[in-house]
Amino acid sequence: MNLFTSFRFDAMRRVASLFILIAFCTLLHPAVRAQSKGSLADVSFMEGRWRGTFNGGPIDAAWAAPEGDNLPGFMRMMKDNKVTMYEMLIFEQTEKGPIVLVKHFKPGLIGSEEKDVSDRYSFIEAKKNQALFEKSDGQVRIIYEKRSDHQLVIQRGRQEGGKWVFADLFVFNRVR
Repeated sequence: MNLFTSFRFDAMRRVASLFILIAFCTLLHPAVRAQSKGSLADVSFMEGRWRGTFNGGPIDAAWAAPEGDNLPGFMRMMKDNKVTMYEMLIFEQTEKGPIVLVKHFKPGLIGSEEKDVSDRYSFIEAKKNQALFEKSDGQVRIIYEKRSDHQLVIQRGRQEGGKWVFADLFVFNRVR
């Protein structure tokens, strides 16, 4: 083996090693790991009827079991025995993973968003009884979490000082 061949072989080995190292580090990076595809099974823990309080009144929520490519749900917010808002939430399975589509309605079923517009959240990651989604504008993240057999919590997160900070938005107890 001459000096040129030896140098070329050594250079190719280094490039291959560098490529493997970059690929390995990329797979370990949280942003890459978080792009897991996910499925509706990751949010099936939400199934059932739930009740909590919000803004001084009751809030009811219900989610059906996932079937086919969807898991539908709704919320009803009330104050002084009158509805203040309805919210439809549809989890749909896409090729990239589940998404959440949200529409809000005022009393009288008057849409808050334009007819063809809904808030859209993409799946980030899931753990047991917990799923994280991010709004399409990247400004809000939502965690759906079943903390026990009797408690479901929806948390809203915003960026503060370069990291995501979450606070409970809705705390529900199971309705039997």
